[in-house]
Amino acid sequence: MSGDYRDFYRGRRVLVTGGLGFIGSNLCRVLADLGAEVTAVDSLLPDYGGNLFNLAGYEDRVRINIADVRGHGMEYLVRDQEVLFNLAGQVSHLDSMKDPVTDLEINCTSQLRVLEAVRRGNPELKIVYAGTRQIYGRPHYLPVDEKHLLQPVDVNGINKISGEFYHLVYHQVYGIRASSLRLTNTYGPRQLIRHNRQGFIGWFVRQAALGEEIQIFGDGTQKRDFTHVTDVVDAFLRAGASDASDGQVFNLGEERPVSLLELVEMLVEVAGARYTLVPFPAERQRIDIGDFYADIGKIRATLGWEPRTPLEDGLRETVEYYRTNREHYL
Repeated sequence: MSGDYRDFYRGRRVLVTGGLGFIGSNLCRVLADLGAEVTAVDSLLPDYGGNLFNLAGYEDRVRINIADVRGHGMEYLVRDQEVLFNLAGQVSHLDSMKDPVTDLEINCTSQLRVLEAVRRGNPELKIVYAGTRQIYGRPHYLPVDEKHLLQPVDVNGINKISGEFYHLVYHQVYGIRASSLRLTNTYGPRQLIRHNRQGFIGWFVRQAALGEEIQIFGDGTQKRDFTHVTDVVDAFLRAGASDASDGQVFNLGEERPVSLLELVEMLVEVAGARYTLVPFPAERQRIDIGDFYADIGKIRATLGWEPRTPLEDGLRETVEYYRTNREHYL
């Protein structure tokens, strides 16, 4: 895909669900900078990541609608829109095990409401869904490509599979132009860091920014790939602007995985942090997937995407962001 995919958004009407959250707000800001007419929809439910400060400075360039996608207002919201970035969701694996019904409502029922609203009121709308690598479960081989068995280890993974499959079925049956990006360990500014239930990378960054001791569960040898939010936003922009993404799923990730110990040592270097190894809590051990890193060959070949932010640079920027804006995130 050529560089004009960013020009595609000038003057376009774009709706972002989860638009006050981590990835959604970063996406809204870039879309506004590109000249899009942006509407951010968010429920601002406690502990889910929505934060009005995430769009600070963009209040006159992004229309903000406080609404829950589980409600019945989606037909109004999708009307006349041209692109929908569907990022509203419950992403905590631990929360999904403690409250599976709420996870079902947000990651399944609400996705059907969105798709039905599109089918009935705006079937030409282009949709890009925020999927997750959690649907793969424990890898049978590495790196994991899109043909890998889907065998999640928690309720969140099962419901996220369903949310993704709803989008693909509506593409196949009704011609809705939908695609899914399977995200893995996204990090960067505007991430929720008030608690540690939405992934370890945000919590590690919080501890580093505050000068607290970072606790690594296990021996720290587990390997992961990490993607800076700037690169994730670029992937969404590419998928939203391309007909080649319709009906497709794509892995995101980083070709060079690092161990959690290597990650924390980078944080020590950039933030002066300290760390210790501690035993795995039982509730986390049961749903841990071990090593995971993705094969990104498909999205590179189809959309020309690849990660460009070096991990150490991204961590340094992120720590500095939270040190500067800590009162808005703690």
